[in-house]
Amino acid sequence: MGSKNTDNTHSGGAVAVSDPAKVRNVVLVGPSGAGKTTLTEALLAASGVLTRAGSVTEGTTVCDHDPAAQRQQRSVGLAVAPLVHQDVKINLIDTPGYVDFVGELRAGLRAADAAIFVVGAAEGVDAMTMALWEECAAVGMPRGVVIARLDHHRADFDAELAACQAAFGAGVLPLYLPVPGSDNTKLVGLITQRVFDYADGYPPTVQEPDAALTDFMADHRNALIEGVIAESEDETLMERYLGGEEIDQDVLIADLETAVSRGSFHPVVPACAGTGLGLAEILDGIVRAFPSPLEHPLPSVTDPVGGVVLDISTDPDGPLAAEVVRTAVDSYVGRVSLVRVFSGTLRPERSVHVSGHGMSDRGHEDHDEDERVAHIYSPLGSQLREVPFCVAGDLCALTKLGSAETGDTVSSPDQPLLMSPWLMPEPLLPVAIVARKRSDEDTLARNLARLVAGDPTLRLERNVETHQMVLWCMGEAHADVVLARLRAGGAEVDTEDVRVPLRETFAKAAKGHGRHVKQSGGHGQYAVCDLEVEPLPRGSGFEFVDRVVGGSVPHQFIPSVEKGVRAQLARGLHSDRPCVDVRVTLVDGKAHSVDSSDAAFQTAGAMALKEAAANSRISLLEPMDEVTIRLPDDYLGAVLGDLSGRRARVLGTEADITPGRTLIRAEVPATELVRYAVELRSLASGTATFTRHFARYDPLPDNLAAKA
Repeated sequence: MGSKNTDNTHSGGAVAVSDPAKVRNVVLVGPSGAGKTTLTEALLAASGVLTRAGSVTEGTTVCDHDPAAQRQQRSVGLAVAPLVHQDVKINLIDTPGYVDFVGELRAGLRAADAAIFVVGAAEGVDAMTMALWEECAAVGMPRGVVIARLDHHRADFDAELAACQAAFGAGVLPLYLPVPGSDNTKLVGLITQRVFDYADGYPPTVQEPDAALTDFMADHRNALIEGVIAESEDETLMERYLGGEEIDQDVLIADLETAVSRGSFHPVVPACAGTGLGLAEILDGIVRAFPSPLEHPLPSVTDPVGGVVLDISTDPDGPLAAEVVRTAVDSYVGRVSLVRVFSGTLRPERSVHVSGHGMSDRGHEDHDEDERVAHIYSPLGSQLREVPFCVAGDLCALTKLGSAETGDTVSSPDQPLLMSPWLMPEPLLPVAIVARKRSDEDTLARNLARLVAGDPTLRLERNVETHQMVLWCMGEAHADVVLARLRAGGAEVDTEDVRVPLRETFAKAAKGHGRHVKQSGGHGQYAVCDLEVEPLPRGSGFEFVDRVVGGSVPHQFIPSVEKGVRAQLARGLHSDRPCVDVRVTLVDGKAHSVDSSDAAFQTAGAMALKEAAANSRISLLEPMDEVTIRLPDDYLGAVLGDLSGRRARVLGTEADITPGRTLIRAEVPATELVRYAVELRSLASGTATFTRHFARYDPLPDNLAAKA
């Protein structure tokens, strides 16, 4: 967002809508390369927002304004492109299709009230698209399907339609068919039985079908009508239709629109951005069949401390409740927050309350701040066009909200609110970064803070054991974009191998004697202690036992010995790795009535522990993670074989809740998981997902311990 110029030119100003019923928020979902951005450009040009459509390959599209998107020739971030059709404002939300940027896609789902799944006519339906379809189905989001790129040399509409029906299930039926032999310039409507001809451009001319075309569409038309009638609330329609009665078109269209809005029927429209095929039909379908914000359920809302759940609605006069769905930093205007207003009306020159809670595990500390909104903008890709207000149900952009981060709630200072967060995937690829020069460290810290504030799928970890700064990313493409943005911000940054923190422990019991005696004038230092150290089972931690008899170590100095032992265990014995899972017993010692002190006994305890370590064998421990992998059955053998090569302990396999998929549970050394996010994707062709969490520490094999 900001003011970056592109070769295509914009026409018309921004529109501020006062009635939520006149808004449609539609997210475009689909695999990378399906044609979502190209379709968005064509729709913008057809509606008059652009004088001509931009090109993805030339880097001139409205939505792919990010330099990383232009370099990779694929979307890497969410972008909003509003247009007006039949006096209704349509906010098209273009999202990335590559799996690394699923966080941007989830933000798009949060901001939208309906989804259009864009699939290429030569591409098929991938596993991620199927998973997103199921995710939308779980929340009842209305969905339609656009089969795009019909001008591809391998395009096959019938095959792609069959793939969509197999992947997405019942209710996926075409409303239109491309007319054979028309070079992607004609559609025939299955309900209207009219031909829409785009040979002369947009809008299409309307024609009558000939007899051959009527026969061609007969089977599809019957299937569509039966599907629509099955969703009708009029139970007599099916009987009347099967009895040979011709059902009125207006009745069919009304029932179809109701079924689409309910999320139980999913129309399919063919489209070709190059010829304009299907553009009018897509826009008409969005306006007539997709729900307005008034019909979409809202996220739950509480006060900032998680107290009473408040009942809000899409009411422009209600309490202000809005959410930051994306945060970007523009070189011209600074921080830009894309906001979905769920209730109330945002107005300029007003104070707002910004609340962010529940993301501390991602580096987003809880915060509550009052800030002032100076201007409100309607975003068009990178362009910000000022508008006088933004009502419930609409999207807008706010600038210079210093505390606002993605996922934050914007509300009134008089009635602060907090919206329930949306589900975000866990980043699983660690990338260790380091400033190239000391002079880059401050710039790097500032840029990191901005990136983490805007990207909930990015987690920053400062590992106190390995002394590394680690960025947890979604994958290599995500990491590449993050590093490019850091460098674009002026920070010279390098990457290094990620080090996994190890632990030490005693392999067998040992004894140690610590004697700290110094005399240098005045009070000296005197402390002697004898320790016995024995290993404990994994995960037991540290135990300290006092077995001193006869007062050889005065009672007040026994905690000092424990303190010194704990400090030495934290520092490590043979290296800087902490020592764990041991019991240390204080059995004897000596003290001086004048020269003994807390510091002296801390030192003596540490010395005794180090001597015990010298008299024993120290084992290295590596962290073990419990891993859960979900994958299609076809890849089970390959993934199990790979786990065996990673020294994994497979705990079991079971059928997943999704048919045809398996769930694997295993314990895997963390050292073997550093690049597993990338390697699993390669093994299972991007169809597998996994989660991990720490289980315990286990001994590192001797051959690997020698290398460590």
